[in-house]
Amino acid sequence: MNADEEIRDDTRERDPQTYAIIGACMAVHTELGNGFAESVYQDALAVELRASSIPFLRERKLQVTYKGQLLQSYYKADFVCYESIIVECKAVTAFAPTHDLQVLNYLKATRFERALLVNFALPRLYYKRLILSQMIAGPDT
Repeated sequence: MNADEEIRDDTRERDPQTYAIIGACMAVHTELGNGFAESVYQDALAVELRASSIPFLRERKLQVTYKGQLLQSYYKADFVCYESIIVECKAVTAFAPTHDLQVLNYLKATRFERALLVNFALPRLYYKRLILSQMIAGPDT
């Protein structure tokens, strides 16, 4: 077993829901390849999530509260899977720090713990698994 296989097996055991979503993303990328617009990958991922029996909501409105009051401002996540995992799709040449911050804001707004940031634009699928508690932890924690 190589290092990639060990990582995949570990993820499958630790977080089978995230593993299933990554598998759906890989299926989309395998079928379409790179080069399409982000919206095409989103449409295809919706088809694949449905075929994989992964529960999801598309373009879910994420409300933000301030001091207990609901603000008019809101975010829209590309997908929320299993009622607790944000999936943000990109079709860019590389992830930028602003992409991580975008997903961090989504996690903070929802208080969800997990998110996937997925990039379909390159010959190989790239993704990041983001964990809220790890992103907001200070250097001494």
